[in-house]
Formats: sequence, structure tokens, C-alpha cells
Amino acid sequence: MSTSQVRRGHVANLPVWDRCAVMGVVNVTPDSFSDGGHWFDTTAAIKHGLDLVAEGADLVDVGGESTRPGAARVDEDEELKRVIPVVRGLAAEGVTISVDTMRASVAEQSLAAGAALVNDVSGGLADPAMVPVVAAAGAPFVVMHWRGFLEGATVRGTYDDVVPEVVDELHARVQAIIEGGIAPEHIVVDPGLGFSKEAEHDLALLAHLDAVRALGHPVLVAASRKRFLGRVLADEQGAPPPARERDAATAAVSALAAQAGAWAVRVHEVRATADAVRVARAVEGAQ
Repeated sequence: MSTSQVRRGHVANLPVWDRCAVMGVVNVTPDSFSDGGHWFDTTAAIKHGLDLVAEGADLVDVGGESTRPGAARVDEDEELKRVIPVVRGLAAEGVTISVDTMRASVAEQSLAAGAALVNDVSGGLADPAMVPVVAAAGAPFVVMHWRGFLEGATVRGTYDDVVPEVVDELHARVQAIIEGGIAPEHIVVDPGLGFSKEAEHDLALLAHLDAVRALGHPVLVAASRKRFLGRVLADEQGAPPPARERDAATAAVSALAAQAGAWAVRVHEVRATADAVRVARAVEGAQ
């Protein structure tokens, strides 16, 4: 294993990449914050996933429920109807698939349909059956820092010192998940940018990814098009650009995250980030 692979960590049962991996997003929803409705049809969603792979995505994250602030939850049957055909279609094309869900039933059926990774923004807190299901399947699991459903712009987003608090809360959740039967080598951690956090919190976490990496697990950074980038890019009147106009800023975060040792970055627009992580790897190799 190369020095780069050791630095970023490796997730058991997933491919090994000699750089920060790129996770492309397929939202099979009508209401996601940046691209809701664009890929709501199964055929369009599968094509979009394949297009992301062609543009440089290493794995594709398929989700059927928006987690934007204030979004209403869809029922289980609807989420299954949205997600499973897309997972099955992409798996048939040999795509490495992550399923973005907080429901154990969706995770279980997605893994059976060919998904390789479960990405749960609640870290297994939203559905008590999630950890046992993932443990029984022997699947990798993304544990995100989460303080509850976003019922408004933010929820419980108050911190005295955001970096150690997020790290401590993630550590406690990881330990609970290991005790629940998920193997340590299957765990990825995500600092949860934008979830119960203001822009200054997100920026501080990005500036101190080393503290998140010190937990000893590969790190996923999901900054794509998020509100804190809108704050950074706001005009003189304080108006942020629309979400779809934050892709260059997202690619900049991807390069910084790759340089800081992130295992993967989750993005909507793949091509620029695929280039960014490869440049970061080339610079790393020249040191």
C-alpha cells in the first residue's frame, strides 16, 4: 500500500484508490436543495450516474430523500420505489454504489440490489435497526456528525469550540457503532458540514480535518454547493449565488480536502473535482 493510501485510510470491501476518491451524487428526489427533480425519473437517474462515472466519479451516491433544512420525510415505500431501481441499474453496469439513506430497510434492500456502501447522515441514530442491518451485511458505513433532523435553517448548532466538540461526538458515535457490530475497518467518518452548523463552523472543520482524521477512520467530506460556500461567495449586498453556481468553489474545497488527507469527497459536479483531486495527488507525489 502506498504512502498516500496509508495516509487516507482504506475501507474494507471497497476499491483502493491512490488519491482522494470522488463520490458523485444522484438525487432521485423532487426537492433536493441544488438539483431536486433533475434526475427524478429512474432512467434519467441511471444515465446521470453513468455520466458521472464517465466524468471521473469513482463511486456514486444514490439517495431518495432530501436532507435539506425543512424537508419533509418521504415514506418508506416511496423511498424504496425511488432508490432500488436506480441502484440495481447502476450495479448492473459495474458502478460502485453508495446508498444515501437513514432507513434500515432501504439500506438492506439496496445492499441486496448491489450497493457497496451505506451513507447514513444520521450515523445510525434515525433508525435503530440500521446498525444491526449493516453489521449483518458486513458492509462499509459512513457515520456523519448529526444532532437531529433539520427543522429550519439549523438545529442545535451552538458550539463553544466546534472542532473538539464534533470530534468528541463523532468518536462517541463510532464507539457505539463498533459495539453494535460494525467492524472498525468498515467505518468512514463525515464531519457533517452544514448539518447543525453555521458557515464559521464548517470552515473551522475544513481547516482542522487533521483532528477528524485523528479518529483513525477514513474521512468523507461533503461540501458540495452547500450554504457556507454561498456565504463565502456572497456579493457586496450579502446575497449568495444559487447552489448550482458554487461548483468552482466546491472543486477548491475538494483540492483542499484531498491535500488534507480526506478519503473521499462527495460532489454534484464531478469533472472539476476529479481534476482537482488528481492535481492534489500529483503535488503530494512531488513533495
